[in-house]
Parts: sequence; structure tokens; C-alpha cells
Amino acid sequence: MFVVDSPIGPLGVVAEGDLVVGVRFGARPGPDAEHPAARELRAYFAGELTDFTVPVEMRGGSEFERAVWGEIAKIPYGEMITYGAIATALGDPGAARAVGTACNHNPVPVIVPCHRVVGAGGKMVGFGGGLDRKRKLLELEARVALTRSWG
Repeated sequence: MFVVDSPIGPLGVVAEGDLVVGVRFGARPGPDAEHPAARELRAYFAGELTDFTVPVEMRGGSEFERAVWGEIAKIPYGEMITYGAIATALGDPGAARAVGTACNHNPVPVIVPCHRVVGAGGKMVGFGGGLDRKRKLLELEARVALTRSWG
């Protein structure tokens, strides 16, 4: 594991070669790396990267959780979707809470953007890294998206 300093605190990144298999919030300061994931995360937090290209492997999880993670990965940069909308997309409109649980089990947060999933009406609810981190990630993306669209 290596550590990437970020505006939301140190992120521990677990990689096997170029493949990212985990991102952890609140990592203890530790060794940095010139790994592709470290470069992309630094560029993301600098507002220079909107689409991660590092390969990830979503390990573990139930079939439902893996389906949720697949839907999360489709959410465009700077946009949000509700837990209920993901549940509906997966064919079970009543599964919003289960979607929230699956988001919390996302092994590669930030890169697979579970922070872009919000409650009904855009309400800021739930996030494995804490609501303050979620808010900061959404604010970063909104600021960058506006700057890019308005020049």
C-alpha cells in the first residue's frame, strides 16, 4: 500500500502492479509512490483529471453489490444520481437502502465514484468516508465542471 495526500486526508491505495484493488480513507501518512494511480489521484484533486484510466478490480461483494458498483462507475464527472435511481436501474425500485449499503462497501472509492450517489432530492446522506469528505469531493467536481463549461 502507498499513500496519496489529498484535500480529504491521506488515501491508502492498495495496488497489485498497475491494478488498483483498494482505496482507504484516513490512511496513516506513509510512503508515496510514482504509481499511475497516485499520479491520477493527484491530478484529480488538482482539478486536471475528470476520468480515471487506471485499471481497477472490484474484489468481493455480492452479485447485487457488484451490480451497484457497475452503475456507480457510469456516473459522469460532476453529476449526481440518487440511491433510488440506481435501485430502479437495477430493477428493484425499493432497494435504495441496499444500494446505500453497497456504496459503503465500494472497495475503490473516489476512483469508482460512490460520492456521486445522493439521497432523494439531492440530500447529502451516507458515505463511508464521512459526509465532509463527500461534500468536498462533490464541490471539487462541481467547481471544475463549471470552470470547464464556462471557460
